[in-house]
Amino acid sequence: MPRRVGTPAPPVQAEKIHKVLAGAGVGSRREIEGWIEHGRITVNGETAHIGQRVVPSDRIEVDGQRVALRLAAVPEVLILNKAAGTVCSRSDPEGRKTVFEGLPKLRHGRWISVGRLDMQTTGLLVLTNDGNLAHKMMHPSTGLDREYAVRINMHLENDVLQQLMEGVVVDGETLRFSDVQFYDGSSRNFWYHVVLMEGKNREVRRLFESVGCIVSRLKRVRYGPIILPSWLKAKQWAALRDEDVQELYRLLKLPYTPPKAKERRRARVAKTTCLLPYPELDNRG
Repeated sequence: MPRRVGTPAPPVQAEKIHKVLAGAGVGSRREIEGWIEHGRITVNGETAHIGQRVVPSDRIEVDGQRVALRLAAVPEVLILNKAAGTVCSRSDPEGRKTVFEGLPKLRHGRWISVGRLDMQTTGLLVLTNDGNLAHKMMHPSTGLDREYAVRINMHLENDVLQQLMEGVVVDGETLRFSDVQFYDGSSRNFWYHVVLMEGKNREVRRLFESVGCIVSRLKRVRYGPIILPSWLKAKQWAALRDEDVQELYRLLKLPYTPPKAKERRRARVAKTTCLLPYPELDNRG
């Protein structure tokens, strides 16, 4: 029904700038907050500040370039089997290959990496065009764990396993696994599967080094409910199925509108579901 003449229009809802820009696919909330702190973002010609609220009519610029405040019409999620020797930065001053090379192009926004893996770590990397989804998945209070397959040079006794789960102080920081399971191996090559709740910088390697182990291979195989399927080869990517994307948004309690048939059709859609059954989340983040 049209609005009656003389009836005031409903007020425009102002939202925090980092949330608006993340929703527009500019970057993750964490990245955007860093840009604000470094004075790279302006609102109507004035330097933005943390916590600032904006409305659609505001002129927002990042590094002098105006940002079109339109939400990504179709939320997309990719899984990439990261190869060793690639970096998770968008560009690298040393000229090393980045994980963003070879990804499909987006009409609006850009691909955002959900967390990072160091250069020699391989395996599952999740990417999305929705900065709010990336923020939710990375925030510690959301409660998504990460699972890694690790090859080390020795078999661990039960007391060492217990120590790794109870916590080890490394460089003044307490690190711990939430689970450690022996998988396979002999001689000087033993495989373990370990689970972390946060994934701090080099946490897996630092934990094993603290008990005298050498890590020779490290591969992420799961991020929350998302698994790395066996058919996805190194350097390859695949788009999650629509039903997997919808379930991921439901699990994280984020709004989701299913795409129309003509809105998206990636050339490489996952052959199978890439989601495991996962406990309901408290979602306080």
